[in-house]
Amino acid sequence: MSVFDVAIIGSGPGGYVAAIRCAQLGMKTALIEKYNTLGGTCLNVGCIPSKSLLDSSHHYEDATKHFSEHGIEIQGKIKVNFKQMIDRKASVVDQTTKGIDYLMKKNKIEVFNGTGSFVDGNHIQIEGKTKQIIESKKIIIATGSKPGNLPFIKIDKERVITSTEALKLKEIPKHLIVIGGGVIGLELGQVYRRLGSEVSVIEYADRITSVMDSGLSRELMKVLKKQGIKFYLSHGVNKVSRKGKEVDVTALDKKGEEIIFKGDYCLVSVGRRPNTAGLNAQSAGVKINKLGQVEVNDQLQTTSSNIYAIGDVIRGAMLAHKAEEEGVMVSEFIAGQKPHINYNLIPNVIYTWPEVASVGKTEEQLNEAGISFKSGQFPMRALGRARASMDTDGFVKILADKNTDEVIGVHMIGARAADLIAEAVTAMEFRASAEDIARMSHSHPTYAEAIKEAALAATENRPLHI
Repeated sequence: MSVFDVAIIGSGPGGYVAAIRCAQLGMKTALIEKYNTLGGTCLNVGCIPSKSLLDSSHHYEDATKHFSEHGIEIQGKIKVNFKQMIDRKASVVDQTTKGIDYLMKKNKIEVFNGTGSFVDGNHIQIEGKTKQIIESKKIIIATGSKPGNLPFIKIDKERVITSTEALKLKEIPKHLIVIGGGVIGLELGQVYRRLGSEVSVIEYADRITSVMDSGLSRELMKVLKKQGIKFYLSHGVNKVSRKGKEVDVTALDKKGEEIIFKGDYCLVSVGRRPNTAGLNAQSAGVKINKLGQVEVNDQLQTTSSNIYAIGDVIRGAMLAHKAEEEGVMVSEFIAGQKPHINYNLIPNVIYTWPEVASVGKTEEQLNEAGISFKSGQFPMRALGRARASMDTDGFVKILADKNTDEVIGVHMIGARAADLIAEAVTAMEFRASAEDIARMSHSHPTYAEAIKEAALAATENRPLHI
């Protein structure tokens, strides 16, 4: 029987990063993955493939709608080679997962392909081509999450689909009905809208992206409506049925009236749930709550002290970079170090175009907590760089403590917001004031100037360019 210092179940961003960090710290490490490729949901059927399709569809939209304004004329009709688009996405995924294989070999991490489940607190059974048991002093659960569903919906993976199937369709939908106005639904909805699909988003709440600042929700919906996506807010879906190539989705609006949506594909995008089934966690003394989450303490230890859990299987936002940070933190705890994570400073991003990014507290959270704050906002359209690139939608909003001027929330929508949010995270990690950011030199012309201007607006209500 093979014996390890640490064994990790699940090779997503949290699991493989934990494996690398454990190996760096001198531990003999095993990584267990039930699928044939490493990288989990993020690399295989989530973050990486969806961004590949977002980028490809963005190029197509630019070519058909914006090139002529830049003085670029294309002779003949521009066509979508959808198969090539999907093939390129698959190639990006393949390159990325092979990169993880390389990192495992480089760090001398032993990889086991098969489904891992607990025999007891120190032994894991792995069922793959053969069945074997390994022993480990410490174990990290990093099994991620899977698409959620509503109890009355039968997902057939052909016409009624999840994000997994939406990333490998054989054709462009004529009418894609999206149930859920969250991150995944909006990103994939935008992909197919750009490629010519009619897209209808049905959302139970009274706004999209309900966990983000309401100002971002309003601005994003305004932009996506301008792009042709239709929204039906405060609509509760109660039935989904398929007849051949047609899918009917029945919903009640806020007046209680029944509306039937007809399309050829229905994307069920109602969140994700922890992937803890089949772990046999009770055999190791690991408690799982009613939500399917593994219960952990502040050091991410489970109810069995030598077993830890990270990422989507525990409390908190289901974000790849959160899982990575937790993987590093647990590895360092096991090595006797004293790491920490400031969960308030883990950014959230939506990769539509314009991109949406946020870190810290929203206005709603501050009002609910009774915290006095000041707000500074600056529109992207006032930037020379935004006008030069024709990316003028959006704004940056900075929230600062009214008494101390410390920045406590940054919310932005606009070109490259996913990258710009790192400046806000850095500033907040060092507890910068709005004035600190306002006095920093930002290169011109850049999108980042909007952060400086929003800080000026929050400090003394004196932005320079509006």
